[in-house]
Amino acid sequence: MIDDPTELGTYACDGLTNMRVQPGLVVLAENAGDIAATVRACAESGVPFVARGSGTGLSGGALPHAEGVLIVTARMRKILAIAPEDGCAVVEPGVINLDVTRAASAQGFHYAPDPSSQQICSIGGNLAENSGGAHCLKYGFTAHHVTGCQIVTPDGDQVPLGGRAVEYPGYDLLGAFVGSEGTLGVATEVTVKLTRNPESVQTLLAGFESTDHAGAAVSAIIGDGVVPAAIELMDALAIEAAEAAVGCGYPAGAGAVLVVEIDGPAAEVEHTFAAVQEHCRASGAFEVRVAGTDEERALIWRGRKSAFAAVGRISPNYIVQDGVIPRTALPEVLRAMAELSAASGVRVANVFHAGDGNLHPLVLFDGRIEGAEEAAEEVSGAILDLCITHGGSITGEHGVGADKAKHMPRMFTDDDLDTMQLVRCAFDPSNICNPGKIFPTPRMCGEVPRVHSAGERTPAEIF
Repeated sequence: MIDDPTELGTYACDGLTNMRVQPGLVVLAENAGDIAATVRACAESGVPFVARGSGTGLSGGALPHAEGVLIVTARMRKILAIAPEDGCAVVEPGVINLDVTRAASAQGFHYAPDPSSQQICSIGGNLAENSGGAHCLKYGFTAHHVTGCQIVTPDGDQVPLGGRAVEYPGYDLLGAFVGSEGTLGVATEVTVKLTRNPESVQTLLAGFESTDHAGAAVSAIIGDGVVPAAIELMDALAIEAAEAAVGCGYPAGAGAVLVVEIDGPAAEVEHTFAAVQEHCRASGAFEVRVAGTDEERALIWRGRKSAFAAVGRISPNYIVQDGVIPRTALPEVLRAMAELSAASGVRVANVFHAGDGNLHPLVLFDGRIEGAEEAAEEVSGAILDLCITHGGSITGEHGVGADKAKHMPRMFTDDDLDTMQLVRCAFDPSNICNPGKIFPTPRMCGEVPRVHSAGERTPAEIF
């Protein structure tokens, strides 16, 4: 356990660093028994708790409770089974995303969901947020790759949901749990699908004068019936950041680049990849670069995968947003975002999953300047309004967390939100499991601000 104020400060935020709360106590869980015992103690004393993996989340989903316990699963990194005969792997929640692929690669398999932070993010966190990644266009999100998990419920019971089979009878409790952002319990073991490595993979980098031209290429590719494994778009500001950070060598002077990857049977890839190149050139690509080796492919992806962190090279602070729009609205929304940026004086870098319209605008600011953070937050919220107006969503894969809870009423009515809370209350009637996340106001099961009364024991004293 950690109760030293200096050490507790390490856990005051997740990847969304502009929101900070120092936890009352941190428990470094070693196994499922540690988690169950901690949760039972919290339940008996009415103390709120929050689960945290690697802390890479970008919505404040693992933001601690000031008078609660933060349960850290980062030490639970055992890969319990790699079972290609069942097409699955069984892992503890602290296992790093990319380590699943590393463990399965010798047998010709990989784990398909690949967030940009896959070298450090954990499977438990991916499950909580229903993370996606660059290859989600073809392969789907975490929800499509989890067949079972063991969980500790908010009263401390250890319960299995699903298993190694793909389908189970009865209500889809596993489906409710995946993506519930830690509000329904804590995963202690996760069974994920493994995907057979494709026979062939081809990757290209295309440079365009503008995001309009790149967006036109995306529409042409998808409209032709092609489903790339990935199709990613970066604008000039994001390219500038990536070049400064990793020297990826993207086309000079590009207003936007596309990274397109095709995989599958060799004959199919050859035919489809040729069509993709034609669509890029027809849409105005002034350079199309095809990766001839694994090293060249890795270099192309290095720029895209480093984009979020790379923005730190061109701005001391930034907010990463996560809205979704229909693909056909890309040009209009990107132009509107540029107008917002120009009118407010707040720079916005764009890097996103173009194939499924999942935007990741990075809103830049300097926190040392008075009012700069507030201006950035206003632009960030306006971008989400644009997404909703165009028939989209306020989140694709980062979750609602603490950051976007206030935006939920823009998408849903009070009745909608209360109905969602019925599920939460069924799992957690005492409202101690990651309280204050997802939903914007106190509702249904008595979510009220908790006041520490005189004489009441602190979390450190309880444990």
